[in-house]
Amino acid sequence: MRWIVLSVMLVLAGCAAPMPQSAVQPAGRSVVASPEELARQFVQVVDTVEPVAERECRQRAPAANCDFRILVDAREGQPANAYQSLDEGGRPVIVFTLALISEVENADELAFVMGHETAHHISGHIARQRQNAAAGAEIFAGLATLTGANASGVRSAQELGAAVGARSYSKEFELEADALGTIITKRAGYDPVRGAAYFSRIPDPGNRFLGTHPPNARRIDVVRRTAASL
Repeated sequence: MRWIVLSVMLVLAGCAAPMPQSAVQPAGRSVVASPEELARQFVQVVDTVEPVAERECRQRAPAANCDFRILVDAREGQPANAYQSLDEGGRPVIVFTLALISEVENADELAFVMGHETAHHISGHIARQRQNAAAGAEIFAGLATLTGANASGVRSAQELGAAVGARSYSKEFELEADALGTIITKRAGYDPVRGAAYFSRIPDPGNRFLGTHPPNARRIDVVRRTAASL
């Protein structure tokens, strides 16, 4: 973990060029943080939240790999984003883009984002999403076969079914990760309600059918209710 943090520090501190407009702090921030300040804040949040997330992982998912690897996507032009994935060995990986690290207003927001992403792994969302995709592909392919579709039609139905299946519970997964992420953020010493204020500044996906994310207001409500219950 230490070499990853140090490499992140060098990447962020090495941004000598002016920050792009997307990286300028949103309305409400009177001072734009320097790359060095952003790097220090990121390292501090990682050092604080990661052990809490790993402890929660071992308690809630003892069979899972709880050795999180934290990385920064330093490619230019990447939008503000963070996501969880698995490497080839099944180790959980949390990736932050530079734009997200630059756009958060405070350490609470960054901590909440990290807590949310680690919660996806602890809750087994990748595996559950794959199961849903496989079930959707099987159902759609079966229906296509029953209606006399040819091999190409069946393949197209499988692809469509996999996409529908993968999205079927994605909103619920996000809300689950928000709730557990709130717990992780709080136990790491940060304010999850203040951290969830990040949702108020990003585009609202609304409540679209088969959308991947729930409305921002609902997510903020989940965070507030979970925090109040702690």
